[in-house]
Amino acid sequence: MNILLFGPNGSGKGTQGAIVKEKYQIPHIETGVIFRDNISKGTDLGKKAKEYIDRGELVPDTITIPMILERLKGDDCRNGWLLDGFPRNLTQARELDNALKAEGIDLDIVIEIILDREIAKKRIMGRRLCVNDNNHPNNVYIDAIRPNGDKCRICGGDLKTRSDDQDEDAIDKRHNIYYDTENGTMAAINHFKALSRQNNGSPRIVEIDGRPGVKEVSRELLQELG
Repeated sequence: MNILLFGPNGSGKGTQGAIVKEKYQIPHIETGVIFRDNISKGTDLGKKAKEYIDRGELVPDTITIPMILERLKGDDCRNGWLLDGFPRNLTQARELDNALKAEGIDLDIVIEIILDREIAKKRIMGRRLCVNDNNHPNNVYIDAIRPNGDKCRICGGDLKTRSDDQDEDAIDKRHNIYYDTENGTMAAINHFKALSRQNNGSPRIVEIDGRPGVKEVSRELLQELG
């Protein structure tokens, strides 16, 4: 089962990806990890990527996509993979699609976690971290995990915020890319939806409502995946 996972920042995409990984015993592959692995191992692609990163520039797709393909051909991907964080735009979607086909790698499923932009932003800004355990879920904008005032709903510990969660400009920049239906991530998603329509439902498109709580979203997602 080879899967692409899409969802805006604030949709719980990382959490759902971890659940799918555990359920189907497939690696959850993130592009940031691929970059770090190649750079730390000193691969040819890693060295080239580091040159761009050191200059504060985006790594071109001609380097990123071969890195991804190499990872997808790893031994642990024989039974499938879950790719998260790529493609981010329409051009990357087209190039990834062509590269997968050239390698004879099938894309089976595209998961889209759908969430309104304003809700996604509120969820990011509403996150609160428990000083005792960051894994205690607290969010002032989600009823199911709303903290008890300024105290953790799990243990009563003090809560704090992450500075990047409160940076509206940074959140807006990320969401501007994701919700762009002309060239951004939404355009990439629509590209795969068009391919699915053209190819009798291949890849299969799984659309999940991201508004309910984590457990409800997970339940729907796993039911859809079968």
